[in-house]
Amino acid sequence: MGSLYFSLILSLILLTPLSSSTYQKLSEGSSLSVENPRDVIISPTGTFSAGFYPVGENAYAFAIWFSKPTCLVHSCTVVWMANRDHPVNGRRSKLSLLGTGNLILTDAAQFNVWATGTVSLPLVQLQLNDYGNLVLSNSEGTILWKSFDSPTDTVLPLQPLTRYTALVSRKGKGNYSSGFYKLFFDNDNVLRLLFDGPEISSIYWPDPSLSNWDQGRFIFNRRNAKIDLFGNFSSSDNFTIRSIDYGPSWIQRRLTVDYDGNLRLYSREETKETWVVSWQAISQPCSIHGICGENSLCTYSPSNGRKCSCPQGFKVKNQTDWSYGCEPENDFPHNASDFTFLRVRNADFYGYDDVGFFSNKTLKECETGCRQRAQCKGFQYRLIGEVFYCFRKSLLRNGHQTSSFTGDVYIKLPKSYISNKNKEILQEISLDCPKNGTIKLERSYAKSQENVMVKFMLYFASALGGVEIISIFLVWLFLDRARQKKNVAKECHLLTATGFKRFTFDELKVATQNFSEEIGRGGAGVVYKGMLPDGRVVAVKRLNEANQGEAEFLAEVKTIGKLNHMNLIEMWGYCAEKKHRLLVYEYMAHGSLAEKLSSNELDWQKRYEIALGTAKGLAYLHDECLEWVLHCDVKPQNILLDSGYKPKVSDFGLSKLLDRGKLYNSSFSKIRGTRGYMAPEWVFNQRITSKVDVYSYGIVVLEIVTGKSPTEGIRFVDIAEGEVEYMSVNRVKEKKKGSKSIEARIAEIVDPLLEGNYDKQKMEILVAVALDCVQDDGNARPTMSQVVERLLDHHNENEN
Repeated sequence: MGSLYFSLILSLILLTPLSSSTYQKLSEGSSLSVENPRDVIISPTGTFSAGFYPVGENAYAFAIWFSKPTCLVHSCTVVWMANRDHPVNGRRSKLSLLGTGNLILTDAAQFNVWATGTVSLPLVQLQLNDYGNLVLSNSEGTILWKSFDSPTDTVLPLQPLTRYTALVSRKGKGNYSSGFYKLFFDNDNVLRLLFDGPEISSIYWPDPSLSNWDQGRFIFNRRNAKIDLFGNFSSSDNFTIRSIDYGPSWIQRRLTVDYDGNLRLYSREETKETWVVSWQAISQPCSIHGICGENSLCTYSPSNGRKCSCPQGFKVKNQTDWSYGCEPENDFPHNASDFTFLRVRNADFYGYDDVGFFSNKTLKECETGCRQRAQCKGFQYRLIGEVFYCFRKSLLRNGHQTSSFTGDVYIKLPKSYISNKNKEILQEISLDCPKNGTIKLERSYAKSQENVMVKFMLYFASALGGVEIISIFLVWLFLDRARQKKNVAKECHLLTATGFKRFTFDELKVATQNFSEEIGRGGAGVVYKGMLPDGRVVAVKRLNEANQGEAEFLAEVKTIGKLNHMNLIEMWGYCAEKKHRLLVYEYMAHGSLAEKLSSNELDWQKRYEIALGTAKGLAYLHDECLEWVLHCDVKPQNILLDSGYKPKVSDFGLSKLLDRGKLYNSSFSKIRGTRGYMAPEWVFNQRITSKVDVYSYGIVVLEIVTGKSPTEGIRFVDIAEGEVEYMSVNRVKEKKKGSKSIEARIAEIVDPLLEGNYDKQKMEILVAVALDCVQDDGNARPTMSQVVERLLDHHNENEN
């Protein structure tokens, strides 16, 4: 048996890769590996992540993406890429921070594809902040490099767009390489959109037919632009826009040049997956240059979207890509008399006029002039004012057709092409899109030099291990039955001790109808509604991929099972199978407090009872159970309501379990909680104690009183001093005393849905408790037991 252990250990040493990690910063001498999907750098609140992102088949780019809300591979919103045009291999590629201060990206451990080119002697580190900016700095605080200075197709709030930077679109949907559309400051200092194709380039926004002055653009400026946190974009050339949802700073925003050539401002609430277009530069998609390619016409309707068509006599050039346009079906003749003209109404090919334009020309004169010039491909005939104009075209590009355009295009064709009168004038291009949208990169690498001795040892260990594994197979069969009996006894003991059972993954898959009905979502996982075979309705929380092993998970489940309180959600079972980690809870008929605060279902009595019950549940976690449990994410979404609107605190099982005697725990490696409900201790890296839950509870009580979320830029009234102020943070600051009575000041902030129906004395107590809980100094806040005592005293006095 000793040789078996030796062979197995040797195999592990030689074959097992290093375990993956999640970083808040990358230190000098460290690296991220493409082979470890969890090798990422995260921002302090987890809003952004940076790491290797798949861009094709065995192709990866080092990128930054939105990680809130949680997204799956290939579906995250990427905002920056280091090597978009030079993806690296999925094996042995790394991002390394060298001791010299240089950050390099190595492809398959063979050659560098990207580097910052920075040099610094003091210690350097790489961090990602909550604005999405990846910053390389040294120990003296000097910034050596930052991703904000080299954008790809997107700028984020507070990220500057300057004379030295530009946004370049992707090439297509699912294709992250550089495309044909560019946002930049031109030589005349005006912010413009450019189609930069492989053969031709042209400006298409702002409208090139109008002067800068007519469009309100200033040419004397510093060439910089920026979008702020509230949704306002302003440029030094006097161009400004404001998003339709202007105001809340907690909304995620991005300005992107999309692969279709349009510039769009997107907005998204942090808890939602869908981005909303809150502004776009071009309302008529067909006015974007190059969108359909040469000899092609673009048409658009709101119901059918944008379509590209080939005129009669032309055929599609590339069945997989519109941008290649159309080409003649046959060679054109050289004799001018063999040509005629195909009329396309309400159409235009913008630009590329052959020897200018002509006014006061008849249609016949325009035809003759184009027929006699070999380079003339067609002409536009248009009435402008009271004069007919003839625009002869040397190229048929930027074609579009719309009923609002007053003018016709005449395309030069051999007479034989249009002899068939029944043939459609325009043939819509039908693309043959590949079913698999991923990009396969053809690449070859030199094989690394293999160590002959290591190779021999691997073969030897594998052979020896195989022989010994076969020899003990029969012994394993004999022991397996005994082990199964032992596991059944262990599970029965756990069921008896805790009152909940162990489910298989297949059982919960059936109970939830393949996880079809989602009823909640959080940072730890997704909650689904299900029904057990005995008819009980349950809520099944499917945790995100677990880092902990089964033994560690079961130990934590056992601890959760010991927590028993009427105001804590009850757990009925769990699943720990392979990588699956699921928790089965009782189902709460009325959902979360967050859902009900905006309805008319919660009268004053229910709200007070919810505040009191929540305080009791938290007090139990802090002071009464065997472990000292910090919830770390107290918010209305985690306060569930049963059929009688009794509150039950949920998600406490996913919080940090600490020894009661330790008031400070250094294992809090990152900020926990939700923006708006987090105590100042998290932000200023102070001691983390049970008072962080007290602060969050105070914010929840203020939300119960006002009906307003702290993330909405609430209008709070300073109850203690009587002055009204708008606040984007979630606490009430002290001011000088006003003249209003306490009752009048409270009346100004109470949720209008209550319509004045509340107990004024109870309301004063509740608000006073909330204000004490949200004090900046954690030591000045009461404990949750003291909160319960204060609320109960007044509650019992009224009942007596």
